[in-house]
Amino acid sequence: MSADAASGETWKLTAHAGKRAVQQALLAHDMIDEWDAELVIAGRELAEDRPEDWVLEGWYPREPGAEQEAALAGLFADNPPEIAVERLPAQDWLTLSQQNVQPIRAGRFHVHTPEFPTDPDAIDFVIPASQAFGTGQHRTTAGCLEMLGEMKARGVVARRIADIGTGTGLLGFAALRLWPLAHATASDIDEVCAGVVAENAALNRIALGPRPGQMAFVVAEGMDHELLRVNARYDLLIANILAGPLVELAPDFARHTAPGASVLLAGLLAGEQETAVRRAYRRTGFHLVARIQRGDWAILWLRKRRGR
Repeated sequence: MSADAASGETWKLTAHAGKRAVQQALLAHDMIDEWDAELVIAGRELAEDRPEDWVLEGWYPREPGAEQEAALAGLFADNPPEIAVERLPAQDWLTLSQQNVQPIRAGRFHVHTPEFPTDPDAIDFVIPASQAFGTGQHRTTAGCLEMLGEMKARGVVARRIADIGTGTGLLGFAALRLWPLAHATASDIDEVCAGVVAENAALNRIALGPRPGQMAFVVAEGMDHELLRVNARYDLLIANILAGPLVELAPDFARHTAPGASVLLAGLLAGEQETAVRRAYRRTGFHLVARIQRGDWAILWLRKRRGR
């Protein structure tokens, strides 16, 4: 382990470019099979009043070298932007992120960090800023919360729930609040999420375990875990991850969901990514029920055809 990794520091790589260039870079990333898993990337607009100005950001657990900078720059087809590199001490970064995270209201849900009060008129969650994705701030997470409320309002019954790529556990928690007697299983590829989910479950009085009304957590890639397979077939499956993995997982999701099951997909950009995802799920027996777009991000509610 390097000194940087031992101290808990993170390094950030930043590339500023136009909206289309960053979106194309994200598409290119989805097509790379041998990407360094330690180099985590995300794209976003700089501000709501500057919709064409975007930034591609990468995070690395130690000081990045020329290889990591070249990987990020290589995602841009033409005229790659300059890559800025900075060190983010873990303690300072967490403090800063806590200060910048404002409460959100997403449909029936209110999500906030511990510094803010609860909302007695909403389904309330306390989610500290952390290393895991899914605090509710990103438009895909907030859109998923809205869509879960819509599913409940439209009569969806969920007895077996899976949240694939759970991050903080928030979407799995939200599903359990709406369907409190369900069996719920959450997973993430990142081992750090085990501690994050356990902490957040305690903060929000979510019981962890295998029984109805509880949520079991496993570290797994996709559906590659015995518990995920044993607990199938799911009638609600949530996956707020990335477009590339969503396409790859379509056959697995079809095998592990019940006829008539609802699948909630997010983490994909409207346009080419959404088209690819919808095509993959149509081929495996799903049809579109509803769609939300938040900024450039699409949130899809699909239903599995009966008899599949």
